[in-house]
Amino acid sequence: MKLGVTSRTLATYAVSGILALLSACGRAPTSAPVMNTVVSKPVEGSPSEVIVYASDLPASALYELDFIDESISPGGRLIGLPNTGDELDPPPENDPHATFEVQAQSGIPYHCWIHMKVGEPKGRSTANVVWLQFSNSVDQANQEIFRPGTDSYLTAQGPAQLGWTWVECNAADSGASESLVYFQASGEVTVRIQAGAEGVGFDQLILSPAKFLNSPPSEPIVEK
Repeated sequence: MKLGVTSRTLATYAVSGILALLSACGRAPTSAPVMNTVVSKPVEGSPSEVIVYASDLPASALYELDFIDESISPGGRLIGLPNTGDELDPPPENDPHATFEVQAQSGIPYHCWIHMKVGEPKGRSTANVVWLQFSNSVDQANQEIFRPGTDSYLTAQGPAQLGWTWVECNAADSGASESLVYFQASGEVTVRIQAGAEGVGFDQLILSPAKFLNSPPSEPIVEK
């Protein structure tokens, strides 16, 4: 039998040799598909400070409270009420309050601060306290707490000295860690600030996950 090599056989050998050479050099044909590509997930940024100016709220956010002109406040006004010497009741009583929405992140602690204007005491009013509640709020153990419509709330009790001061929002008879606020889900949260005494005023609210988590602002106005 006569052995022979056809042109088609030679071509096949040539292609096989090229592929083997490319494989040995650690290269593959450019038309070969790339498999098991891993795309890294984007990393979320640091949680934002929540800073609210009273002057930015609409009139519809207020119930039995008023905007009062105040030259040193952001936007030139604060939120407060006159002092007739009467006392106010804490939540769930529906006494004068403001409600509005902010954006918050779940799973991290927030520390609450109010920039308060302590008024002149009169009758049964000390003119230096507000109460705060939040929708969707929980404690570190993921238990519902500080929610509107309940008797759970934070208290911001200012000093007896008249004038402006940053006041910490505390849970009654609790340590600092129990006064931190968490949220079950990221997104829109309703904040409710209820006057605890007639004659009190405020112009800023801060929910801080970082910058003011352990201490209050040192400046009277915090920039957004």
